[in-house]
Amino acid sequence: MPPDRTIFLVDCQSFYASVEKSAHPEYRYHPVAVGDPVRRSGIILAACPLAKSFGVKTADRNFSALAKCPQLTIIRPRMMRYITISLEITRILETYTDLVEVFSIDESFMDVTGILKRYDSVEDLAKQIRSEILLSTGVWTRIGIGPTKILAKMANNYAKKTDSGLFRLGFDNLEQELWPRPVQELFMVADKMSAHFQAMGMYRIGDISKLSLDEFKKRMRLRMGRKADVQARYYWEMTWGIDDSPVVPSIRDEVKSISHGKTLRASLYFRRHDIELVLHELTAEVCRRARHKGKQGQTVSVGLGETDGSQAARFSRQSTLQHATNLTREVAEAALRLFRKHWQGMPVCYLYVSLTQLREANATQLTLFEDRAKMQDLEHVTDVIKDRFGAAAIMPASALQEASIVRERAGQIGGHYK
Repeated sequence: MPPDRTIFLVDCQSFYASVEKSAHPEYRYHPVAVGDPVRRSGIILAACPLAKSFGVKTADRNFSALAKCPQLTIIRPRMMRYITISLEITRILETYTDLVEVFSIDESFMDVTGILKRYDSVEDLAKQIRSEILLSTGVWTRIGIGPTKILAKMANNYAKKTDSGLFRLGFDNLEQELWPRPVQELFMVADKMSAHFQAMGMYRIGDISKLSLDEFKKRMRLRMGRKADVQARYYWEMTWGIDDSPVVPSIRDEVKSISHGKTLRASLYFRRHDIELVLHELTAEVCRRARHKGKQGQTVSVGLGETDGSQAARFSRQSTLQHATNLTREVAEAALRLFRKHWQGMPVCYLYVSLTQLREANATQLTLFEDRAKMQDLEHVTDVIKDRFGAAAIMPASALQEASIVRERAGQIGGHYK
């Protein structure tokens, strides 16, 4: 493990809600949540600390949140704004060090080892970063400090509960600060794994750390089978803060699949024509993304969830094409064949399409009966128009049908309003 590292995990407090409260000073002392206020059964995406004090939680339904906090104001999300603010925060962090790794839209790791000598203390540096982000964006942040990424991440969970917004977990204070805490506070331990640990008599994080790795593996095998060895090492090392992974400024994994999915209201999507329209529109978006990435794929997969209220079914099937493609018509034909073969006829509540077995789209397979090169040119021109003027700039006539999702998705990012 690299010696003497100092790593920050900078986390934005209730990020979406913080951005909205900053944009609406009139809500400064008012409980605020981000969600779709029009949909009574919509989901809360974020809640400010004041709203949380009333019991409002992320993933609550709107009606449940309002029952807990009748004075709650629910604001429609603005994903483009959140992305812009997130990029601005990343830019601020990068003025301190180039070792910044974006962990999520509201979290980033920083390796500040090389710049500490410029500051009186680690805490002074952390406070300066928090202050600059607040002044520039209006967003409050918390910073977990540790010698490894995993300790910085866990320290951040405790920073949320301090007035300073800072917390440090090091090898010197694990026994006092980490080990006495409940085992469910260990990173990546959810209810199911917590139940396993408690069934083995491990209620505190220190109950794991005091065992040797071999003894812990033995107990995990007895409880969960031989495949538990990897998990045993992972959790045991975590209790000791062992993590030699570096802060990586950017990660560009090779794309292995391109997919799009959509949750649907089953009460509206029970006719074959309407479902096939959505399937075709999802396929068109998958192919557009593939072209943007310079990829084409040879395997098409379709997944579907259906229910009539009393019974439910789902399937995920795939089909391998004769040649790799990113042409909408070819991928859609395969997707429709899969749908027609495996759909049981019940209303559809979820639908997705994916393209795998990807390769570079630097060559087009020619055929005797179709001008595939011309089809590629036509798709390219359509992409250029959408890139310049927006996804709704050019649409098929079918997008005017009530069942179409094209216009709705054109105004969204990641399934949420821009």
